[in-house]
Amino acid sequence: MSGADHRTVPVPDGLSDERVDTGLARMFGLSRTRAAELAHDGLVRLDGRVVAKSDRLSAGAVLEVEIPSVADPLEVVEETVEGIGIVHEDDAIVVIDKPVGVAVHPSPGWSGPTVVGHLRAAGVRIATSGASERQGIVQRLDVGTSGVMVICKSEHAYSVLKNAFRRRAIDKVYHALVQGHPDPLRGTVDAPIGRHTRSDWKFAVRADGKPSVTHYDTLEAHRFASLLEVHLETGRTHQIRVHMSALAHPCVGDLTYGADPTLARRVGLERQWLHAVRLGFEHPESGEHVEYSTTYPEDLQQALDRIRDAV
Repeated sequence: MSGADHRTVPVPDGLSDERVDTGLARMFGLSRTRAAELAHDGLVRLDGRVVAKSDRLSAGAVLEVEIPSVADPLEVVEETVEGIGIVHEDDAIVVIDKPVGVAVHPSPGWSGPTVVGHLRAAGVRIATSGASERQGIVQRLDVGTSGVMVICKSEHAYSVLKNAFRRRAIDKVYHALVQGHPDPLRGTVDAPIGRHTRSDWKFAVRADGKPSVTHYDTLEAHRFASLLEVHLETGRTHQIRVHMSALAHPCVGDLTYGADPTLARRVGLERQWLHAVRLGFEHPESGEHVEYSTTYPEDLQQALDRIRDAV
């Protein structure tokens, strides 16, 4: 919140005997829910007395209301974020190594740091194409997923790369440490993904979902888990996590999608073991194929080492 709007008005005759929340909504153009919240928070007074939402108004009484102003959840907050590394930068694009715990851009319900806010704070000019809170953004990584991603600086780069992602002409490679041993060791998951029927923050394989294709190859097989290289053909939200869970091999540490909490504790993970290791595409200016990669962050490397050492 930033400041508040204080209002003092006499109750008009037409609202006499109306409920407080109903009267507030009609006088100030608020929703009934918002008006009820103000009364619940003790921000509404009638002739100097704090009133509840269901109390009745009386004509001529002095109504005092304090309406806190709420920050726009999509406003980009310029803030330098520790841990964001610049992998490559030129006049067209900037490629970063995104750490865990950082969103790509602002969204309702998220109040933490963002990639867009960091780049603005660092003085990096970003393309103005796209919605205001995600200008220059052509791809996203989950807050809980780390790794390499590209942001566009020029309008031309945004147009070219946005189209490349749409045409699936981008090589997106992830490494995932999953529980158990997938059978077969190399394969493709072709299963549509949609929102979970009971949890709107989760996704699931659904017949009415959007087409989603994930290719995987086992790099290492250990006693409790396997390290996979994953190539995404599509780019649905939580795609790798949902598909691995559907195979009964969730990412280690991914408690949202069925991972074993005991194993997560044993390897010291507080998030899913998933990292975007490599990104390849035709450079929007030169047309040459470029490829950028990052190494595992410390928490994932330590967890992998513990899995390797398990006997």
